Amino acid sequence: MTRILQSGWFVALMGCLLYLGTTIFVLNPSKFAGAQFIQPDFSADDDPSWKFRNPEFNQWVSEVQNEKERLDLRSQQLDEWQTRLNLEMQEISTATQTVAQLQSNFDQDVIRFKAQETDNVKHQAKLISAMSPEGAMAMLNQMSDDDVVRILFTMKPDQASLILDTLSKSGSDQAKRAAQLTERLHQVLPEPTPTTASTLP
Repeated sequence: MTRILQSGWFVALMGCLLYLGTTIFVLNPSKFAGAQFIQPDFSADDDPSWKFRNPEFNQWVSEVQNEKERLDLRSQQLDEWQTRLNLEMQEISTATQTVAQLQSNFDQDVIRFKAQETDNVKHQAKLISAMSPEGAMAMLNQMSDDDVVRILFTMKPDQASLILDTLSKSGSDQAKRAAQLTERLHQVLPEPTPTTASTLP
């Protein structure tokens, strides 16, 4: 009997039986029959933390989106204004160049016209100087006061005085016109000569 108790297979068999008995005792369902499990401290309506939504956060997101839309609209308007401004600047530049070209052409035309006008006035003054005072007066009566003043100013003083004297003796109206022409002759300024302009620094 002692030999059997000391044998290896008997010791192993007893160990297995003790293990099975301990497991059955520990896992006995009757021990958990009256036990009460602790319920978690949240209701069925509560969501997990990863499903939590903050209303203020949603409002912030909405405000950021609205601000972004306003900024996009503002940027689009600025681009349109910049495009319109560039077009207007191009139009102004084109108009300025056109005006400058017209002014240049006009200045050239005026200079040429003045040169031609001076030659014409000198030619008329020469023709009228060769006429009699009565004939010169009759011709000048057909001209405007501006033309008469230019011609008389171009003529020699004694020739112009003779014509004005003849004009003043032809009646009260002609005398009045002679006085007006004499007054305007005093207001005419001589044109600067090229020699005077060349002496300027």
